[in-house]
Amino acid sequence: MRGTQAVVVNNLNVSKPASGPTLLSLDEVNTLFHEFGHALHGLFATVTFPHFAGTDVFRDFVEFPSQVNEMWMLWPEVLANYARHLETGEPLPAEVVEKLHASEAFNQGFATSEYLAAAWLDQAWHSLSRDAAAADLDVAGFEASALADIGLDNPAVPTRYSSTYFQHVFSGGYSAGYYSYIWSEVLDADAVEWFKENGGLTRANGDRFREKLLGVGGSKDPLEAYRDFRGRDAEIAPLLKRRGLDG
Repeated sequence: MRGTQAVVVNNLNVSKPASGPTLLSLDEVNTLFHEFGHALHGLFATVTFPHFAGTDVFRDFVEFPSQVNEMWMLWPEVLANYARHLETGEPLPAEVVEKLHASEAFNQGFATSEYLAAAWLDQAWHSLSRDAAAADLDVAGFEASALADIGLDNPAVPTRYSSTYFQHVFSGGYSAGYYSYIWSEVLDADAVEWFKENGGLTRANGDRFREKLLGVGGSKDPLEAYRDFRGRDAEIAPLLKRRGLDG
């Protein structure tokens, strides 16, 4: 309701160990940071109408704040606050952090191709006319033809989701919008470069990010909001570099 403060709850299901304290895997920490990015998007909303607050934005922009928040997970000034040995309190060794960074580009050719194949398949299904969609289609043949159109019909790299269980686009709200994850990552990688270029995780930089991107929610065209923050449109080069695909 208007005039009330936002209430946001993050819930993370973590497996209970057979004994001892419950610890988080690297993937679970990444998920925690990701979902907390969504929480910040809602908590920092400054719009008048709740309809435009937080994650009520265009589908291809909703993952942007969460993916930016993931990036802070291994930044030294953030890592030092949580990644410590359970018994000794010693911080995570620098050499381990270096190995984690070195592994980030591993298998990205496969990961990017399988994702793009699924995103393209989503577009193909939602580009069908009503009459074509109502026809007795050969699903496997349609998939193969769609992927062949863009050269991603490689049996060594199957699409992430086949149509029969592609829940994101048929029952999960991402109809014709599954591409949004990697598009948000283009913005995210470019935004992180801005932080690096402007002194890192300073209060001033955080305030700018909060005011110009998180706070405006869906009250403004997201590309206009991004230009307000960055001073230009996002560029793809930082994403390609992050994924090791710039060579």
